[in-house]
Amino acid sequence: MSTEPLYVKPNVRIEGLVNQFVAWTHVYTPVSGAMNLANLLFPIMDSFVQRPEVHVAAVANPKMKGGFFVNADLSRVDEVRDLRDRIARDDAAALAFAGAIKGAEDLLRAQATGYDLSPLYAQLPPELRGYVELVYDVNHHPSLRFLEPLLYRSPVFRRDREAIELSLDDGSEPPFILSTPRLAHPDHLQLPLRLDHAGIDELFATRTTPRTFDEISKALEVGTGEQDRLLRTLLTTDPAVPADRHIDGGGRIRYFGHACILLQTPSVSILVDPFISSNHAAGDRFTYVDLPDRIDYVLITHAHQDHIVLETLLQLRHRVGTVVVPRNGGGHRQDPSIRLYLEQVGFTVREVDDFDELAFDGGRIVAAPFFGEHCDLDIRAKSSYWVHLAGKGVFIGADTSGLESELYRRMRTGIGETDLAFIGMECDGAPLTWLYSSLFTQPVPRKMAITRKLSGSNAAQATGIVDQLGAKEAYVYAMGQEDWLQHVMATSYTPESYQLLQVAEFLDNCKQRGVHAEHLLVRKELRW
Repeated sequence: MSTEPLYVKPNVRIEGLVNQFVAWTHVYTPVSGAMNLANLLFPIMDSFVQRPEVHVAAVANPKMKGGFFVNADLSRVDEVRDLRDRIARDDAAALAFAGAIKGAEDLLRAQATGYDLSPLYAQLPPELRGYVELVYDVNHHPSLRFLEPLLYRSPVFRRDREAIELSLDDGSEPPFILSTPRLAHPDHLQLPLRLDHAGIDELFATRTTPRTFDEISKALEVGTGEQDRLLRTLLTTDPAVPADRHIDGGGRIRYFGHACILLQTPSVSILVDPFISSNHAAGDRFTYVDLPDRIDYVLITHAHQDHIVLETLLQLRHRVGTVVVPRNGGGHRQDPSIRLYLEQVGFTVREVDDFDELAFDGGRIVAAPFFGEHCDLDIRAKSSYWVHLAGKGVFIGADTSGLESELYRRMRTGIGETDLAFIGMECDGAPLTWLYSSLFTQPVPRKMAITRKLSGSNAAQATGIVDQLGAKEAYVYAMGQEDWLQHVMATSYTPESYQLLQVAEFLDNCKQRGVHAEHLLVRKELRW
């Protein structure tokens, strides 16, 4: 019946797409998006079209997990070819822009030798004219500074490439988001909506406030009988909203997996790096139904695909007050603006620099430095946080590396005491080229790449953080071990893995110091 009140099912998933690829930061933002498209995604599709059997074999090989292969059947070659050709035609401006960046950097390498740069503007490729400034650092190294806000208003950035895909989480692992386009699926509803479309909010607001099918269908601009059928599979007459999603007194922290924690008092809710499982039937984890009706602040630590996760953020947008993000350096392609990205997809965003403070009823949030984990690239859009609520100080370190333990002693002096510290220890991460290869215009030697890794703290560094902060409790998180993360993380651990051995060493170090410490996995709740 069209007048029956309906709720979105607790296991609904959504993926935001650009050109049918998952719209994570390096795909969506104009400069990195163009280079990712030209130098990674387009060649991946072309490779699949030319040798699909290689991709099928690689995807089936556990040793190739996290490799850049299209996870699609041999029968889908024509679909990938059509997508590749459509992108070549419709996104020619972005592909040309990426080529122009290489041309401009070749020009700088040849002619920018520390002398006046003004004659070089006339030699820039036309695709870059008016979008870049030529600059030196104080050691006379030249570079391009991109006018990122203007590029969001250029032909390089097109909103008509955007879409959403809705499906039900049955516990199976989706294809790896960094390499596989979302092709048509008989049980998935793909709609050509912009990622800031209000209908997305109206759909997920029915988690607590039901709407009729006709109202939901209209909000999402669903127009065909088949789309109607698929939309109906996502809805239910039964709500699933546990009463304990709110608290009456004191403070509470809930661990939702990976780097996602929820800090609550009766008057404020703060969610960090939201990445939440939609597999409600699993029964062993917190899911979307366990979140409060209002999330006052979402804190984002950095722009990697496992910390700013659209498949979670889009489900929460209707209930989020402010998203707090670190400010980027301004104009470098490896360091896109998180604020501009999230504003484009419909969020209210507050940028912070190191040691900026946000006060709320009964506490405050302080942005703190985040060292390392970005392969020694000059990336400023990264922040740890220190939160004081319900009488306790909580350090949220994400993947920050304790490269300089003295920093945390100075933080303790300048900010306050830390009761609980959350520290990521994925301490042997992927090499530089795994995530950033598409942003370089010259080959990166393998020997160089493997010395510069996406690594968090090891045991000694994590111990230094705890010692200098004077933390009374320490929790290792952000390890990428939960099974619902694998389409984003592609991690593989064994009991002998270096990372887990380092975690064990850290836990032992804490025990010797009288610090309560745990390695978090799947679910945890702390109350005081």
